[in-house]
Amino acid sequence: MIILSILALLACFILLARVVDLFFIQSLDKISKDLRLSSDAAGATLMAVGSSAPELFVALFAVIKPGEHQAIGIGSIVGSAIFNLLVIVGASALVRKATLTKSPVIRDLLFYSLSVALLVIFIWDGKLEMWETAVFLAVYVLYVIAVVYWRKWFKYEDKQSDVEEEADCNPKGILAPFDHFLCFIFPKPKRYYLVFFVSIVLIAALSWALVELAVVISHELNIPEAIIALTVLAIGTSIPDLFSSLIVARQGRGDMAVSNAIGSNIFDILVGLGLPFILVMLISGGTIEAGGNLLGSSLILSGSVVLLIVLLLVQRWKVGKLTGVLLLLAYLAYVLYEILKL
Repeated sequence: MIILSILALLACFILLARVVDLFFIQSLDKISKDLRLSSDAAGATLMAVGSSAPELFVALFAVIKPGEHQAIGIGSIVGSAIFNLLVIVGASALVRKATLTKSPVIRDLLFYSLSVALLVIFIWDGKLEMWETAVFLAVYVLYVIAVVYWRKWFKYEDKQSDVEEEADCNPKGILAPFDHFLCFIFPKPKRYYLVFFVSIVLIAALSWALVELAVVISHELNIPEAIIALTVLAIGTSIPDLFSSLIVARQGRGDMAVSNAIGSNIFDILVGLGLPFILVMLISGGTIEAGGNLLGSSLILSGSVVLLIVLLLVQRWKVGKLTGVLLLLAYLAYVLYEILKL
């Protein structure tokens, strides 16, 4: 049973990655051009929202599943935020050195720092209340407004891709069976709004499967659900963010890669927690339990934000191999810390 569950978990992770790599990013890129969004605005909003859909659906299915599985939803959000900040930004820095545009990065870091501070304050007492989730959603609305108008308030140049790179549906290699399946069910690339919709539906279905499999694996191995969510689920659901950021970083759009990673975290915390939990509390009332390992990991998340800000200031808003290595080492230390707590 445990072997089959782990294999199914891996298959879901692979399908998530391929959906994003082959279809989702391309449709989002075309939609952002239709909306005439700048690179950093597209990365912080559309791409962040889209690639964070797995975390949102995992949190939603975790809180509506009978049996008190809220720790899976909150744990996947917090663990994913740590992965995004340390691994995605670190890996993007290793792929291609970039000098970040200060203005949009400062904007994203300000809202992200506020989001993390609110998270720590709100779960300090071990629970989330309805007014707290409403605050999350209100802050995200302010963030979207800031993203839309930031270039008007603070002038800066929008960096475009210097490489035309577009994945096509051409199954090959060890993942060909997965690609054949996806190419069969997806519409043609020119119908990119429909491609976007089909992607969301598939991501939702795969996220539901991930929650069910996480519960089974947690019970079979006698590991707390929060630990499974903070590590395994967090990494798996962040695969779309990793792929999308590495692609744009390779194209020379380091700003968009960093905006995607940080913007995804802002979405994860403010909407990924706020929306599912406020819906559940509106229906059933009460509060959402959020204690145990989650507070400690939230404090670690706060430390990772400070680390990134210090590195950017010291490196004068440049990200390169040194920044990448330090961030990846920090994530390795975090994973070892979680393992040693078992």
